[in-house]
Amino acid sequence: MALTPVIFLLALCLSSVVSSSSAGSPRLNFTSMFTLGDSYIDTGNFVIMAAPVIPVWIDKPPYGMTFFGRPTGRTSDGRAIIDFMAKAFGLPFLPASLANSSDVSRGVNFAVGGATAIDVGFFERNKLVPFKLLNNSLDVQLGWFEDLRPSICNTTERSCGECFSKSLFVVGEFGVNDYTFHLMANKTKSQVMAFVPKVVRTIASAVERLIVRDGAAHVVVPGNPPIGCSPALLTLLRPRSPSAAADYDRIGCLRGVNDVARHHNALLHAAVGGLRAKHPKATIIFADFYTPVRQILENPSQFGVVSDVLKACCGTGGAYNWNASAVCGMPGVAACANPSAYVNWDGVHFTEAVNRYVAEGWLYGPYADPPILKAMRP
Repeated sequence: MALTPVIFLLALCLSSVVSSSSAGSPRLNFTSMFTLGDSYIDTGNFVIMAAPVIPVWIDKPPYGMTFFGRPTGRTSDGRAIIDFMAKAFGLPFLPASLANSSDVSRGVNFAVGGATAIDVGFFERNKLVPFKLLNNSLDVQLGWFEDLRPSICNTTERSCGECFSKSLFVVGEFGVNDYTFHLMANKTKSQVMAFVPKVVRTIASAVERLIVRDGAAHVVVPGNPPIGCSPALLTLLRPRSPSAAADYDRIGCLRGVNDVARHHNALLHAAVGGLRAKHPKATIIFADFYTPVRQILENPSQFGVVSDVLKACCGTGGAYNWNASAVCGMPGVAACANPSAYVNWDGVHFTEAVNRYVAEGWLYGPYADPPILKAMRP
């Protein structure tokens, strides 16, 4: 059975449960959605920012092959997680903020591929990257949102407080790039672990800024996925020591890298709890990005996924079908015939089928605390 039908049936059943349980009680209809994050939810900002200065491949086929039939700037064969969320609320696909859309009243996406939680100057000053980064960190994206805020509220002809009280904000995922830059700079697991609290504090501060300064009443805060299972990091961080077998878990993912992701998620979940206590009038939701992906990786046959779950659909060469010098979108690099039978799309990002599964888990449960649709307030 293919992954897509499984998810469709699951979503249909869960939708019925939610609808029947909320019958007779008012439920908030989100009028708009505003998202900040990195490449997992980017809908085109990276292409706009990067294309003038560096080679870009995500704007080339086969990106977009499953749904749009063309590249859209999304790092997938089709839709991103936030596309499925927008659909659930009857909202259009969110335009990339740098596309300067004429209509921003129903939402904007500020996420950019490669974005970090910590300002990019930190990584450059500390020589954690051998190149200049695009200036697209969480703080920068917040600035973009706040610059656009008057236009958003003027368009809706309401005060910002009223406008944003019926908006859904998504802050993340953030952290994956922060930790990847450390790992690629040969920092030890303990050094990366010590950096996690700084990243989490930065994310929590951004969420609080949206609530206090901008009137956000509903905020989703996603954690990190199991990045130790990504074909790119499995290739680039491949252990070469005699005890290398101990560096992998039972399905072949890098233990230490996933330990960082789990530590990040535990601290972020706790930080969300602290924000809830401090701002009881706001609905703050922790979205689990780790467990749903891990569920598919550990139970591939239940999801119609190929047995070699750690291979990328679009790529070439090596144990994981990923090669840094021949990535998806480059000439001669082909995609698999059926992306829905794969977890990973291009060595780093997920297929549309996985994005759908994650989104449904956040909307209906069980992969959000609380599930987004159950947390909606009238």
